[in-house]
Amino acid sequence: MLRNGLEPWHLIVVAIVVIVLFGSKKLPEAARGLGKSMRILKSEAKAMKTDDDKGTTASAAPTSTPTPAPEAITPSDVVTANEAAPTQQATTAK
Repeated sequence: MLRNGLEPWHLIVVAIVVIVLFGSKKLPEAARGLGKSMRILKSEAKAMKTDDDKGTTASAAPTSTPTPAPEAITPSDVVTANEAAPTQQATTAK
């Protein structure tokens, strides 16, 4: 039955069924919607491809940016919890 795949008369039967189900007035609207969807899909696929191309060229030639050295902490900068607690309590009591 389907050893040769789809034959032309299969497509004719499918077209008749689609016309009967959706009606002749809805078919142009459906075709427009399908066309818009296909255009959107193509543009998104093209955008993804260009993004991939840009990503491969950017990763091929990475630029090195110097990282800033961390600041040195002196012992006078370190405050213990006991020294900081009275200051916080004094400000909250006011």
